[in-house]
Amino acid sequence: MLGTLTRYLRFMGYDTMSANSLSRGNTREDTLLLEIAQRDHRTLLTRDRALARRGDGAAVFIRSEHIMAQIRQLVEMGLIQPAIRMSRCSLCNTRLRPATQREVRQTIYAPRAHAGRDFFWCPECRKLYWMGSHGKNLEKRLEAIYKP
Repeated sequence: MLGTLTRYLRFMGYDTMSANSLSRGNTREDTLLLEIAQRDHRTLLTRDRALARRGDGAAVFIRSEHIMAQIRQLVEMGLIQPAIRMSRCSLCNTRLRPATQREVRQTIYAPRAHAGRDFFWCPECRKLYWMGSHGKNLEKRLEAIYKP
């Protein structure tokens, strides 16, 4: 439901859990999500109005289907600061660490020009990250949220 928002929040450094990590077909999924949010002091983000109401302050109804409007809503609520931090894996949420030169060299999708770039490595997914054109474009989109 909010997969793109989950990835963007991870790019911004937020510890983000997705409902997709739960077992499929669980009839208690909504209750379980609310229990996890309460237990782990998380804010549940949802497009489900009824679930947000049940969350009683621990859940936020995300009004829009559009990613930048979703982020704007969270900024306006004071829940996030929109900036790329490159500290979490966008796929699995694991904390990234600086990549070794060997990891960079052995990653076939790494850019050929390495000078002046910082590379980060997910030890779980074994995925390499760096601030490339995708990250810079995302930064520009996030900066646009602050402009009137």
